[in-house]
Amino acid sequence: MSNAHVGSAFDDFLAEEAMLDEATAVAVKRVIAWQIEQEMAAQKLTKTAMAKKMHTSRAALNRLLDETDTSLTLTTLASAAAALGKQMRFELSGT
Repeated sequence: MSNAHVGSAFDDFLAEEAMLDEATAVAVKRVIAWQIEQEMAAQKLTKTAMAKKMHTSRAALNRLLDETDTSLTLTTLASAAAALGKQMRFELSGT
């Protein structure tokens, strides 16, 4: 019995299975959440203090830091960046 995916790239497999966009979104969100957490730690900010600086609830901050929750807005990201004294930068790139 042969496997149609043997020898193919993992991205090709994910695309064929209609999972590439979701996997990419989760990967990007993990990086964003990690960067925010790292900067919070560097600035010695607790979640409560960070939420206060963002003018939001701690529950909203927890959603932002949840690696698997990809439903976030640019406004939320901008608020987090501003609270940390940082700027956002996004880029569309080709494959």
